[in-house]
Order: sequence, then structure tokens, then C-alpha cells
Amino acid sequence: MNPIQEYFYRIEEPDRSTLLFLRKKILESDPENITETLSFGLPFFKYKKKMLCYLYYSKKYKKHYVSFYHGDRLDYPELLQEGRKKFKILLIDREADLPVEFILRLIEEVKQFVRA
Repeated sequence: MNPIQEYFYRIEEPDRSTLLFLRKKILESDPENITETLSFGLPFFKYKKKMLCYLYYSKKYKKHYVSFYHGDRLDYPELLQEGRKKFKILLIDREADLPVEFILRLIEEVKQFVRA
């Protein structure tokens, strides 16, 4: 098992399945340009080798989240900044439907900022 698989294996169900599904959707959204690495012990997604987003767990909210690089440029009430300089997070609520289309739209927006 590689380190990225190990990261997901340590997560309890049903969160593991949700995050693996989200991971698959992110990677499939642009398979030629989006890659996955393990940085700081977390699964990071990169666009043309530049930071795009990562997955993590909030102890404060007791929820997993997607953190978007250049989130400071994204203006959506669903995103939380909470003192972060470059990132904003989207909490994943296991009781609600996963907002896949919204997440992919945010990724497309962030890609516009990292092309330069």
C-alpha cells in the first residue's frame, strides 16, 4: 500500500468512502493536469505541479474538509477562511449530499489562478 492509500485506510467509514469518491472525481476532472501527492502527511492535489487543494480533518468542527489554495480569491459563503492567508475550506457534512459539482467548479476557478 502506498502512503496515499494508507492515509485513506486510516479513516473510518463512511468518511473513507466519501473522501475516496471525492478524490476520484477530482483526479478525473482533469487527468492530464491534476496529480496527487502526499505532502505534510496529507493528500494534496496539484495542477501542473502547483498547489490546488488538499483534504484534511477539522478537529474544531469534527468534519473532513477540502482546502483550496488561492481560496482568499474565492467569494462563496460556504467557504471558511478563519485566519488562513491563502486557503479557504469547505466542510464536508456526512449528513448531506456531497456537493461534487460545487467542488469541481471551485477547482476550475482555482486553476485560473495557478496557470500564471
